[in-house]
Amino acid sequence: MTFTTEPILLAIESSCDDTSAAVLKGREVLSNVVQTQLIHENFGGVVPELASREHQQYIVAVVDKALAMANIEKKELDAIAYTRGPGLLGSLLVGASFAKSLALALDIPLIDVNHMQAHILAHFIHDPQKKQPNFPFLSLTVSGGHTQLVKVTDFFDLTLLGETLDDAVGECFDKSAKLLGFDYPGGPQIDKRAQVGNSSAFDFGLPKVDLLNFSFSGLKTGISRVIQKGILSDPHFIEKNCNDLCASIQGAILKILEDKLLKAVQQTGIKEIVLSGGVAANSGLRNRLKELSAIHQLTIHLPPFEYCTDNAAMIGVVGVLKYQNGLVTSDGVSADARYDLTNL
Repeated sequence: MTFTTEPILLAIESSCDDTSAAVLKGREVLSNVVQTQLIHENFGGVVPELASREHQQYIVAVVDKALAMANIEKKELDAIAYTRGPGLLGSLLVGASFAKSLALALDIPLIDVNHMQAHILAHFIHDPQKKQPNFPFLSLTVSGGHTQLVKVTDFFDLTLLGETLDDAVGECFDKSAKLLGFDYPGGPQIDKRAQVGNSSAFDFGLPKVDLLNFSFSGLKTGISRVIQKGILSDPHFIEKNCNDLCASIQGAILKILEDKLLKAVQQTGIKEIVLSGGVAANSGLRNRLKELSAIHQLTIHLPPFEYCTDNAAMIGVVGVLKYQNGLVTSDGVSADARYDLTNL
């Protein structure tokens, strides 16, 4: 099989509740279509069964739109990349099955992609306005389902240094927002109100976790206790203190992330830092990393907002890199809800 150096690749992302397809030529994104599933707003969180059904409903239209926007016909594609995992199994199966069927019909290579690796390597999407990270670097990967510190020595040499032992940072944001009465997803609403609140107004207690791992379950419990106690003394407690509560919640979460990141820098001596994942869109976190950059002489790489949350462009750039290295996939490879970075 002959591999072109600048492949035209279709990428499919379906790990959770966003149905996405992108077309890339090399590392240049020609189109990146994301269809968000609004149905989950009615339930205050993602319902796995509904998510897989919505993927089935949207995927053909999303792929057609991505090809049309890129002005690419299916016969021009050199390969198809898809998210193998981690994620919701039902959702992953929809994207994997579609990708396998289309690759078989077109007789072109199939490439499986680790979702977390894609978040990290989204920084290597071609962008003339953005400087790419230099190897080695540390990635702070923060999302609704994951919180990880990863040492990245090369595109395919990633070492997991630490991860959450329980809840992810994005889940902590959303569950806290639910306690405050915000609609799902509530993380962005906390971020907005935190900008005008006092981050020292409330103390929830911070977890003590060994090594470079994270924990957010205890913090969630502390936040819940403060809010419940406040409501008992004043039914309007949340309304009167909402901005300060949001600022204090966000401040506590950022403190946990900051402490672990600086510990990783100290242990590895690496001062090139990449922020990845859906929570990378949080303005408080982005601003705090900029402050740390000045204080500790760190080089910080922040992703464009369109590549923070789940999207197929980030799957595509990993697909292109694997294609260029001859790392194609058998159609017998199964979707893996727990596919982790140690098994790339």
